[in-house]
Amino acid sequence: MRKIYLDNAATTYVAAEALQAMMPYFTTEFGNPASIHAFGRESEHAVAKARSQVASCIGADANEIYFTSGATEANNWALLGVVKNSPSKRVLISSIEHPSVIEMGNYLDSLGYKVEKIAVDKEGVISVSDLIAKLSKPAALVSVMVANNEVGTVQYMNTIASLCKKRGALFHTDASQAIGSVFIDVREMEIDFLSMSGHKIYGPKGIGALYIRNGLKIGKHLHGGGQENGKRGGTLNVPGIVGFGAAVEISMRDSTINNNRIKILRDYMIREIEGKIPNVVLNGHRTQRLAGNVNFSFKGCEGEALLASLDLVGIAVSTGSACNSATLQRSHVLTAMGVADDLNQSSIRFSLGRSTTKEDIDYTVTELVKIVKRLRSISCIAKK
Repeated sequence: MRKIYLDNAATTYVAAEALQAMMPYFTTEFGNPASIHAFGRESEHAVAKARSQVASCIGADANEIYFTSGATEANNWALLGVVKNSPSKRVLISSIEHPSVIEMGNYLDSLGYKVEKIAVDKEGVISVSDLIAKLSKPAALVSVMVANNEVGTVQYMNTIASLCKKRGALFHTDASQAIGSVFIDVREMEIDFLSMSGHKIYGPKGIGALYIRNGLKIGKHLHGGGQENGKRGGTLNVPGIVGFGAAVEISMRDSTINNNRIKILRDYMIREIEGKIPNVVLNGHRTQRLAGNVNFSFKGCEGEALLASLDLVGIAVSTGSACNSATLQRSHVLTAMGVADDLNQSSIRFSLGRSTTKEDIDYTVTELVKIVKRLRSISCIAKK
């Protein structure tokens, strides 16, 4: 049976170049970068190189990059660390953030902070008028992701950041899905904090980073041996960091070629689905979306049934965020966008990647046509 992977938004494979860069740090160059002997210095030099590689992809300085276990940790650190050092108890987050931001918001609420959600329109674009209204009162931090992980909508970052700056609020963004796909310059965009993950850009899992603009105060995250400029204790994951740095460099180097090719496949897939399957709705902004994101609702079908049926014919997709894919619940992203419950529960995310081919898309659409037809023929929803 053919196997096709269309869930790159959940995770990507590790690029060969990134894996090759990592391998020595599992075996011969295994020193602790905090040690002052030669073994330690070798690892410390590798970490410093990776820090510069990560910084360069967003226009930051190397000393503004702090390695974490991934974007979830970075998001948690940014939100909690800022409010602990701010006189304001208000935090604004978009209503379509990743669960790591939404759940941290809920936690801050339980601690007595005031967390408010910024509305989005039907395409997942932040409501500027709602943001302006909410910024009429002091806020410690505003958190809006660059690009949504479910529907792929890319935000107007310069506008959002400028409004935050004018109102005196710090600005954080989760750029996990955007690195290598969307141009980001933290200086030009006036971004104060930025989170990212290695496994979204063909690097290893379990490694990420938080960009913290020089001069900003943020609470210490992990108490320990003083690593990461005393802000996050714990022995550094040297192989992961090296692989992350290499993956970032590769993504930036090949971004134009990869994105152009993937966009062509994305648009082709959208046309094929809309042309061959009736009663479908494209979720997210039609053009201002991530290169590899295709999210459709299929009227009269359950999303979980579609996912399982596609899996049976070798096609891996998702019904939404990978963190929530094991739970049978409506997408909070589609709900915030005003998508009706029946369409919410019938949504599927196809996320294309570097290895995706036109033949993969053709096979997927051919099988999808058959699956949707079969599911609709036995669905109580479709017959209502």
